[in-house]
Amino acid sequence: MRAMVAAKLPRLLALATRMLGDRAEAEDVAQETFLRIWKHAGTWRQGRAKFDTWTHRVALNLCHDRLRRRKEIAMADPPELADTAPLPDAGLATEEAERLKVEHALQAIAPRQREAIILVYYQEMSNIEAAAVMQVSVDALESLLSRGRRSLQQILVTDEEGEP
Repeated sequence: MRAMVAAKLPRLLALATRMLGDRAEAEDVAQETFLRIWKHAGTWRQGRAKFDTWTHRVALNLCHDRLRRRKEIAMADPPELADTAPLPDAGLATEEAERLKVEHALQAIAPRQREAIILVYYQEMSNIEAAAVMQVSVDALESLLSRGRRSLQQILVTDEEGEP
């Protein structure tokens, strides 16, 4: 189990961080993923799905649960908007600034589009593997990727132009 955690943790943590936009929550999801894998290892059937596909599906389901809970929290006041002012250490490298812009844009697109983009571009899965994890057809995945890329482009172009 220790070897599996060492091998799988970085990818699952990266997936959850990108899905949730919160490192602490992502660590909780990664931990819960490994607990569920341990408890339900007997339900995985070789031949039905690859083990990596199954573990990613468990992690994604946990991310979706947390995202749903976020929406269910009733608030008296609307949440404060994220501060877009430069960070105190404004000397961030251009690459880091661009990465942050993309990460924020990822959080702004539809969850299924974000999921598809993360699996294919960040988790480096093939379209077939990502479609299996998302439980959709390859055509549906490609459609999600296309819409997601367009949404990201719109957000990033709008941010560059300084429009709200």
